Amino acid sequence: MIALIAAEWRRLTTTRLWLWGLLAALGSGALTGLLALVGPENFTPPMPGLHTPEGVTALLGLLGFTAFVPALLGTAAVAGEYRHGTVSTTALFAPRRWTWLVAKLAAYTAGGLGYGAVATAVAAVGLFGAAALNGVELGLPAGVVSALLARIAATMAVYTLLGVAMGALLRNQVTALVVVGAYLYLAETLLMLIPGVKELYPFLPGGATSALTGFTQLADAIAEQTGGAAVALLSAPAGGLVLLGYALVASAIAVLVPLRRDIT
Repeated sequence: MIALIAAEWRRLTTTRLWLWGLLAALGSGALTGLLALVGPENFTPPMPGLHTPEGVTALLGLLGFTAFVPALLGTAAVAGEYRHGTVSTTALFAPRRWTWLVAKLAAYTAGGLGYGAVATAVAAVGLFGAAALNGVELGLPAGVVSALLARIAATMAVYTLLGVAMGALLRNQVTALVVVGAYLYLAETLLMLIPGVKELYPFLPGGATSALTGFTQLADAIAEQTGGAAVALLSAPAGGLVLLGYALVASAIAVLVPLRRDIT
């Protein structure tokens, strides 16, 4: 198993995907720093400044909203193997199909954690640097900010795991990307517009992510526009458990279902 994980890691790092992932991680982290430098109070509409806990949480929550990007990268990577037929070579090398599926999940999850580490490290440099340049004392202690950044990095790793699982299940690269992207960035937001149904949002991946990262602005904005009450999110630990549960269930299905399907 270790050899298979190492082989999958080598496959990941010898394709252009890792470069695109690195650029995306650097970009999302740098964007957070740029927004911090501009100042949330100068946004349209204005948001609480970095001197308030709400301002810092909102800015880091925007970074957490990019946690879906690694899911798309993981989906594209695995579904792309079916598209280009390289998965057949993998199956010949490791006939016990579940072993290389587990190896893919492990290797890409490590890659997702690396993605999260880069994105949050760049964001931290930008956030603390912008605060120093603007002469602003952050509204949250450095330890709390670091804990939020660590949770966001872990969230990105979990979403990579989810993306790999969806890529293994759907297999068609275009279909998989459309389904994953549309669900994560559109479907859950639309659910919050439907009375009654929106109560499910805290228990969905997006709602769990918002709870984990403390990003409530999206739910609050939709509630304000629709004239209803804001959706009550779960606590951060509960949100983390819900998100991890989705990832584990999706991974188990991704390992079990393809065992009885033709991979060609």
